Amino acid sequence: MPRLVDTSIRLLSQEPLAGAVPTAELLRLAEILDRAGYAALEVSGGGAFDSAVRLGIESPWERIRALKARTKTPLAIAVRGRFLVGSRPVGDDLVRRFMSSAAESGIDVFRLHDPLNDAENLRVAADAVLAAGREFDAGLLYGTAGHGTLIETAKRLGAMGTARIILADPAGLLEPHRAGELVAELRELSELPVGLYCQGAARSGMALALEAARAGADLIACAIYPVALATHRVPAEALAQALAGIGHDPGVEVERLWEAADLVDEHIGDMAITPLVPRVSVKAARRRLPFGLVSVIDAQLGRRGQRDRLDEVLDEVQRVRTEVGLPPLAAPLGQIVASQALVNVLGATRYATILDELSDIVIGRFGQTPAPVDPALLRAVELLGSEPARDPVDIETLRANARGLASSEEDLLLLALFGEEVEPLLRSIRGRTEPEPAADGDSARERQIRSVVEILQETGVGEITIEENGVRISVRSLPELAPVVVNAAGAGALDAPIEAVRDGGLIVIESPMVGTFYRRPRPDAPPFVEEGDPVSPGQVMCILEAMKLMNEVKAEVEAIVRRIHVGDAEPVEYGQLLFELEPLDGRPVGF
Repeated sequence: MPRLVDTSIRLLSQEPLAGAVPTAELLRLAEILDRAGYAALEVSGGGAFDSAVRLGIESPWERIRALKARTKTPLAIAVRGRFLVGSRPVGDDLVRRFMSSAAESGIDVFRLHDPLNDAENLRVAADAVLAAGREFDAGLLYGTAGHGTLIETAKRLGAMGTARIILADPAGLLEPHRAGELVAELRELSELPVGLYCQGAARSGMALALEAARAGADLIACAIYPVALATHRVPAEALAQALAGIGHDPGVEVERLWEAADLVDEHIGDMAITPLVPRVSVKAARRRLPFGLVSVIDAQLGRRGQRDRLDEVLDEVQRVRTEVGLPPLAAPLGQIVASQALVNVLGATRYATILDELSDIVIGRFGQTPAPVDPALLRAVELLGSEPARDPVDIETLRANARGLASSEEDLLLLALFGEEVEPLLRSIRGRTEPEPAADGDSARERQIRSVVEILQETGVGEITIEENGVRISVRSLPELAPVVVNAAGAGALDAPIEAVRDGGLIVIESPMVGTFYRRPRPDAPPFVEEGDPVSPGQVMCILEAMKLMNEVKAEVEAIVRRIHVGDAEPVEYGQLLFELEPLDGRPVGF
């Protein structure tokens, strides 16, 4: 009989639901689900880490430990092999340390997958999981790249000590009859149990799950009703009843699930989750592209008044994907392929600008692609040149440079993975564990206000008022505005096209791509440059974002910034004027 694994807590910890349910309520939810009869509770993953860093309140490691203290059901995490929880592969030492920290924090089951389905990219992570005495489940991403590729990869994964093969369909492309066929074949050829993780924007997830169960799947992922409806997953309540109806009772107490659903519904029941527009959904289904990816492309074009070019960009997505070796279009590779397609269509010519991340795929830095890379594209990347391979992060060097900010191995891992973006979170953590020394009355009052704000953020209470020694402090939460998140650790770099302007001898920097212009690395940071500032070669002047990929634009000469032509967070077109610079013949005195 198949057993069920619940993914509700992970999904509630990442976009679009991150922060909607306070941590205290998530812990209550875990206690309810713990008594429901699940095989495991999947509580964290890449999206959960991203959201924890963005919100800057609570360490993702702290949340795992808090959940572990309240549950007996095994806890699971989704990890992208040597990509871990980010969008770029990292060094072996960092992989081992991450797996060890996750195991020590309370993770029992590691669902490891590689964005390219390259089994070798999982070897170091798998060895580290097994060395920690934890369960390793190997994920295979379904992406229509070829039946033989999945089967051969499954055979290699079986030799790595995996407990089961997980057929994963994060893009919603798998059809019910293929799910049954693949589960049966994977079981036979790998001689391992096979599980299913899927989603279906057209509500096909239930059919996939039932076909997989009939074919012998031993594990099926689901989520309680309000979470499933908001994120297009398989609803656990309906799935448990349907499986029981066909003689495959998973042994889950459905009444417990409804109790959990009621708790969550109090917080997200009235949330306006972005719907899947029928126009977009139809185009995605017809081209067998992920619905979410098509929706993001449509939104990007809409911001530029060019929605009429959606079909053109979607055709280009298919073409780029074929040229780079047919990678699955799940995160992060789907965003990279789509970003390059946008640049190709909205720019002057195809591949006039090649994103650094796409170059990394083409030259093999991300691993072996399912199919060969187009030779012409490979030559283009080699001719244009690419950034040298990034040196692996040295934890001991990072430790020496992070005194006063990172106080544990876990803090260092977050710094290594997220860079400057995680610093506000680490300061918040240090502030709670190392309170400031007593000072004058005004400083004490500031600390008291900060403490009240932290309570408000962590509990989800709408308003708190305290009165002490004649001083009354009231703090009220307002509807949160979605902040702009710039992943500086994963940023690429673009050389901006520069040409001299005849009148006045100024230099102009134009946008090398279509995107959104950001003047600062994160919302609370100062701008990279202001008008009147001197700049030197290699200095970052702005970031251009496309499809959540952050690309640095750097100066190529010594100059003074005379004018900035674009406002922060404004969309820009290919070739649009960004900066005017006055070149320096020599360094100013005192520079």
